[in-house]
Amino acid sequence: MDIFNSIWTAISTSNEELVKIICILLLFIEAPLSFSLIKNMFNINCNKFQKAIYIILTGIIAMIGSLFISFPFNIILNYTFAFIILVFVMKLNFIKSAIATLFPSIIFNLVGNLLANPYLNLLNINYEQTNTIVIYRIPFALFTYLIVFIFNLIIKYRKVAINILEDFDVKNKSIITFNFIFGFTSIFLQGILSVNYIDILPVQFTFFNFLCVLIYFGLSFFSLAKIMSLVRTQKKLENAEQYNKTLHILHDSVRGFKHDFDNIVTTIGGYIKTEDLKGLNKYYSQLEDDCERVNNLYILNPDIINNSGIYSLLTTKYSEAEEKDIKINLTFLLDLDELHMKIYEFARILGILLDNAIEAASECEEKIINIVFRNEVKNNRNIILVENTYKDKNVDLNKIFNKGISGKENHTGLGLWEIRKILKKNNNVNLHTTKNDQYFSQQIEIYYE
Repeated sequence: MDIFNSIWTAISTSNEELVKIICILLLFIEAPLSFSLIKNMFNINCNKFQKAIYIILTGIIAMIGSLFISFPFNIILNYTFAFIILVFVMKLNFIKSAIATLFPSIIFNLVGNLLANPYLNLLNINYEQTNTIVIYRIPFALFTYLIVFIFNLIIKYRKVAINILEDFDVKNKSIITFNFIFGFTSIFLQGILSVNYIDILPVQFTFFNFLCVLIYFGLSFFSLAKIMSLVRTQKKLENAEQYNKTLHILHDSVRGFKHDFDNIVTTIGGYIKTEDLKGLNKYYSQLEDDCERVNNLYILNPDIINNSGIYSLLTTKYSEAEEKDIKINLTFLLDLDELHMKIYEFARILGILLDNAIEAASECEEKIINIVFRNEVKNNRNIILVENTYKDKNVDLNKIFNKGISGKENHTGLGLWEIRKILKKNNNVNLHTTKNDQYFSQQIEIYYE
């Protein structure tokens, strides 16, 4: 009985040291919950290793801050390390990492501010007792986590993910970022005021304050959704313009075939009647080139290439190749929504490889570029192959990725060097470079679990 009495006394009376230990243990509930909020809200792709690194390191840093660093410097330490992990481990850009760092704190503060006053009134206790007595502290923390967990499930299963800042220009990025930071600052200051005056604030005031903040963020996210919708609409209009150009070329090609159809049939008939199989074979190979060109134009379709940025890039490069009489053979068997890489970095790599392929092929007598997009389910990887005819058969594959190395006149040689920098930031992406007597090949391999 003495043991039970001692335990009861420890958890029902003021005991700041025990509360601190309990709060440290609770950090390892809060850390995975925070990560899940970030992952679901910002639609972040990550592997198990990245997830474990974030949860373990943020939990450890928060524990060290709680034990050895006073408020608010421990909070600054937590945010700083969370931000560093998001940038260097999760590979998020600077602005997205900053917003993702603050987002879980906003949610936890909102829920905590909403619950605090009713909780204190219900148990007839003050804020100090909640922070120093275990029997009051644990239920409050667990109830907060429960509500955040439910909110997280709603985000996950309702798919309320925000692909934030991916397609925005600098102006919109700045507006959204500053709006988010000022909102967080407002909640942080209100949290400090609530801590100091929670015991004298009426429940109605707390609820009204929470409602105002909730409305503010609701309107902010509504505005963000509208901006995102406008950006998508703008991208669709740009794609429609590109597609119209493709349709115009396709229409002209089909009209040409229709106009020459009788002549084509008559010519084939002439070869057959004279049994000139050699001439027929030569004529057919030339006719096949035109058929392949029409087929490639059909593939240049936004319904097939289901990413507006990549579609625009491919149509632009296709037009550039056409102007230089380069034949492009395009095979597209990949859902770009399932591409396991940041689309911005992927577009940079693809653009550089296509520019190099067009430049190299234009110098050859036989001007050919083959582009293949496919998914290898068996090997858990996306494959993108760009191969082209080339003139310099002595090109050194070991040196072309070095800074300043280029086989072209008046070129800086930074393209492939930039690709190497991107590859170093993506552990799941490889680039294999090979050559044979006909083709110089670059194969991007993007692995996934």
